[in-house]
Amino acid sequence: MLDRDGYRPNVGVILANRHDRVFFARRVNQNAWQFPQGGIKAGETPLAAMFRELAEETGLGPHHVRVLGRTRDWLRYDVPARFVRRQWRGAYRGQKQIWFLLRLIGRDCDVKLRASPRPEFDAWCWQDYWAPVEAVIEFKREVYRQALTELRPYLDADRRRGRLRVHPVGLLD
Repeated sequence: MLDRDGYRPNVGVILANRHDRVFFARRVNQNAWQFPQGGIKAGETPLAAMFRELAEETGLGPHHVRVLGRTRDWLRYDVPARFVRRQWRGAYRGQKQIWFLLRLIGRDCDVKLRASPRPEFDAWCWQDYWAPVEAVIEFKREVYRQALTELRPYLDADRRRGRLRVHPVGLLD
């Protein structure tokens, strides 16, 4: 499903642990690291898509995380032609994403990369908050920077408030 400008609706997930380090994972059989992300299905809300993708890619459910915030608007990146599937060439430009910031309230051992029949990742680690901006593939860097910048205040607010839930207006829309 592409919008009229050629962007596929997508969600991105920034998962922070209690030390404000973020979950970063390696794509299966590649030396490419990224945050969990995935497409929004027809009729699915961004929040529902985020929880589905989180479960598929990390094995974590809603009881393992606390939603701290989400980006206000879509963040877009263009995918270089060499990475575009043949059947999408001409119509597809890239991804438009709503990003969510989550706090892990479960344990590291709750992460199950083989939770789905077709795992997305084969390894993961905790990284310093800003490290993924430089580690992710180049064409995603600006979106990572934008998402991390916009969502950082929610992480700081959660830290100041302890275990209080932070639900910005419109989060569950």
